Parts: sequence; structure tokens; C-alpha cells
Amino acid sequence: MEAHKLSPTKLYICDKARSSSSSEIIFGFSGSWDLSDWFTHEPFGLTKINLNIFPSLKTIGWNKAASVNQGFLQKFDALLANTSLIHEVEAAATENKQIVFTGHSSGGPIAIFATLWYLEIRNQKNLSHLPPHCVTFGSPLVGDRIFGHSLKRQHYYQHFTHFVMKYDIIPRISLAPLSAIERQLSPILNYFNPESPVYSSDAIAANPEASRLFLTVMRSASSVTSHAACKFMGCTNPLLENLTNFIELSPYRPFGTYVFCSGNGKFVMVENPDAILQILFYSLQATSQAEWANMALKSLKDHLSYEHEFLKSNEMATVAYLEHLEALPLSEHMGESQILTINNALNDLGLSARARLCLRASGELEIQRARNYNKISSNKIKIEEGLTMLERYQTNCEDRKVGYYDAFKLQKHTEDFNNNIRRLELAGSWDEIIEMMNRYELPDEFEGQKEWIEIGTRYRRLVEPLDIANYYRHLKNEDTGPYMDKARPTRYRHTQRWLEHGLKTKPDPLPESCFWAEVEELSIHTCNQQFSEDVMQRIILLERKVSLWVENRLLGKDIFLDGTTFTQWWNMLPIQHRSVSCIKDLFHMDSPVFVGHI
Repeated sequence: MEAHKLSPTKLYICDKARSSSSSEIIFGFSGSWDLSDWFTHEPFGLTKINLNIFPSLKTIGWNKAASVNQGFLQKFDALLANTSLIHEVEAAATENKQIVFTGHSSGGPIAIFATLWYLEIRNQKNLSHLPPHCVTFGSPLVGDRIFGHSLKRQHYYQHFTHFVMKYDIIPRISLAPLSAIERQLSPILNYFNPESPVYSSDAIAANPEASRLFLTVMRSASSVTSHAACKFMGCTNPLLENLTNFIELSPYRPFGTYVFCSGNGKFVMVENPDAILQILFYSLQATSQAEWANMALKSLKDHLSYEHEFLKSNEMATVAYLEHLEALPLSEHMGESQILTINNALNDLGLSARARLCLRASGELEIQRARNYNKISSNKIKIEEGLTMLERYQTNCEDRKVGYYDAFKLQKHTEDFNNNIRRLELAGSWDEIIEMMNRYELPDEFEGQKEWIEIGTRYRRLVEPLDIANYYRHLKNEDTGPYMDKARPTRYRHTQRWLEHGLKTKPDPLPESCFWAEVEELSIHTCNQQFSEDVMQRIILLERKVSLWVENRLLGKDIFLDGTTFTQWWNMLPIQHRSVSCIKDLFHMDSPVFVGHI
């Protein structure tokens, strides 16, 4: 809380003296009480995160960047650019210190971004330094669902702990649009500002504006949590989808571990983000009409009560962990010994039967994601069997001195037809996986799992050439356009991005599995023997890639067989070019068949 009282010119403190040991260093970030630092624009002040600084904060397959609060992000960017934070963190890391980033109120988001910044550096550079920890107190929400999804996938989740007082309004403030709270929030921020003459003044807290702010935030929170609960409870009412056309629902979502402070020395820990969102709403409810009159005052005072709460509970604190949410007691009077601690924790938070139903549903959703994962994992054997059959087909094509791609494109044998059926079956399996990911029906960690990156890469390299062959065999390019621009299926884009993310390489606009698509397009562009400089550059680039792919055993020597689409096209190029081409010698390879090629 020391950082909360810093002057506006001092953005953070570096505290070694208060750390639990000499091996720990704490960076505490101050808050801001200027409304423009909280919301830069309507409706919710969001911006896409800078992937140059935070490259992992996106969905891998869809390549969608996370959205975060622009005001907080800008403040962090300014802090990096104008202070010695980078130097101090690097020095602490070099000494193998345990780095802790912390902040109260709007200092919390800065601590979050600082932690992510260092985690990303550590990940990109494969550093062995200790991972940082982030601890926030009464922090507003920072990012959207993609933000939380990417953190869990990257295994960053466990490094974040957020303490929230039961009645504190600030952790809920981002659930309301700026247009609804702008008038009330600006003066209320002075209540939290240690430099303001009305700091922690009861006159501000008792002002009608404070009550209006509280009611507006809670109405918005009600809409957000009800909509979310209906979604994960499986509601199919079409009105649910139409709701967002009329009401601006906040996209902000919690992430990490939340520790709810009941105010009586008891703490409740929760990790499920869907459950946390529900608790943020349901724990801030009055039990009587008389209590409602004091809620606005409580919601402001609680934001300044963290230090007092921790000092008070230092020796008598009890912690309840909300796990196995699907089995939570629905009644506050259920007192069997095995659930007594959990039930008491729910009672301390004032969670009603309806709230408990929502928490149960969030637990069931987590279990369903695990079931979905088990389902596709059991189907993985079938996928691998299909790929093995295609590899056998590939070998048979080579034995017949016919290229894998051209044999499939010509469809002259029963084996070609059977493997077309196999191609379609595999497409169905992968499209189901991609759609489940799109609906967040799989665990967040799924995209980054090594075994699925490997099987996805194997699938893409084996099957995408067949999709390309089918596309150009039926002349679909004449109606739709080039395969790469207009027709490449999502399943291949996803699996390619999985591999690039795993290897930490830049996106490749022409991956090895799309070799045949580029050959087909270049065949069209060079058919009249007169082509532009741009086409010539594409030819040279493809040849360089072919040389590299062959060297790395990503392409096999069957592409150089007489009569293949590639050989026929290349032999039609001007002799002046072919004589100096970097792949001219590859057409006379006598080396053994390459393994693992497409």
C-alpha cells in the first residue's frame, strides 16, 4: 500500500528492505486518479495488445490479439520508456532474485503488464531466471477472454494472485461502460487519491453520486454475469444472442487466482474465471433493504481497507479453496463435516442459492471441456491410423514412379479414390476440433500441447497437398481464385500457426505444405512464356524454398520425377533461368527416398 501513497511523479518503488529474504525484490506501482488513465474512450476503453511486446497474448489458430484496457497499457508503456524499470528488473534477474510485481487499485494493471512483459522476455529468450510473481489488491479488470485464454495456455496463470475485498467496487468497475459511469467516476476517484483534500472523505462516500455509481456498476455486472451464466449453462434461447445487439456488455474477464476477503479474517481462493466473474457480482449483494443504503459507502471504503484487513487477519486468517465447483452445497444450512469449511466460506461471501448454481455450472463447464479433450484424444488414434494409411499410399505412388500429388490429382486407380475418402474423413475430424476451439469447448492449454502440434503438422504436410490437388483438378481456382488467397481451409492455417508458435518463428506466407498451390499458380502465370518481374521473383523464391525443404526432408524426390506437374512446369521456364537455378541438380538426385516428406 506504500505505492498507493506515492506522489504522481513517482511511478513505482523498488523495495528490498520489506522483502521476506534477501533473495526477493518487490516492485510496487502507484495508481492514477485521472479518469483518462482508466478509460481512454467509449464504450470500454479497449485496444489490441502490442504483439511486438506481448507476442503470446493471442489465440494461436485464429491469430486474434487480446484486447486490454488502453489507458493502463499506455501508462505501462510510458513507464518502460521513461524510467529505469528495465535496468532494475534486469539487474534483479541477473542476481537470480525472486521478482514480485505488485500494485493497489489502478497500480494493479501496471503490475500485471510488468509481470507479463518479463514473462514474455523470459519465454522468448529461454531464460532460466526465476519466474516473477504478481500480487494485486483491488485491481480493476484488465483484458478480455482471449487475454485470459492465452495466459492459461502459456502457463502464466499461476503467477498471478489478485486480492479482492468483498464490497470493493473497483474490481467490478470495468463491467460498466464509460458512458454510464463517467459523470460519477471522475469525482469518486478523488476519494481514493491521497493527494486530494477529499481523500477517504465520508462526504464523498455519502454523496448521491456514489450511490448512482454503485447501482450503475451493479446493473451492468448483473447483465454481464447473467449473459455469461446462460451461455455456460447451455441456454439456447435466441433472445440471448440478440441481447448484445441492444445492451453493451463488457468484454473484460478475470484471470489468475482470486482471493476474496470476507472482511472477518477469512479468505476464499478461486481459480475458475467463470466462477470468479459470478462471485464478483453475487458477493456484492445486500441481505436487507437497510443494508442497501450503506452499500455505496462500503464499496468505497473497502477499496482502502486492504492494509487494515491484512494486519487484522495476520495471525488468525483462514483460507478456503473453492475446488470441485460442480459439487458445491446449494444451501447455506448444509453443514456436513466434509463440506462445512466450503459452506462457511460461501456464507461469508453472502452467496445465494442462485449464485451457487452458477458456480456449479462453471464447474460443470470445466469438466465438460475435459470430457471434450478426452473425446478428441481417443479419436487421435483414428487420425494417426488415417495418416499412416496415407503414408503407405505415398510410398506406393513412389514405387509406381508417379508423384504423390499427381497420382491423387489424376484419380486413375481405386487406391486414389479410397484415399480421397480418407482425406474427407480426416478433414471432418480436424474441422470438429477447430470448431470446438472456436467455441472455447476445449481446455485453454490445448493449443500449445506438443503432441497436438506434432500430429497437426504431420496431418498438414500429408493431407494439404491432396486438398490442393483436388482444388485444381476441379478447376475451382477459375471460380474462387488462388487456393492460398481464397480457399485454404482453417484447419491448415491453425496447425501451421501452432507449429510456428511452438518454434517461435515468424508466420510463413508460403509453408511447405502449400508448395503445390504455388506451383499451380505459377504454371498459370507462365503459360505464355511472358511474365512479369513479380512472377520471376516468385519463381526464384519458390526455388530457394524447394532447395531448403529438400535439404530438411520436407519434400521428397518424387516431385522431380518425369511428368509431374512441377517437372513439366519447370522445364517450360527459359533455359537461361534453368541453367543457373539453385535446384537444377535436384532433378538428377540418386539419393534414397526422403522420410517424412509431403
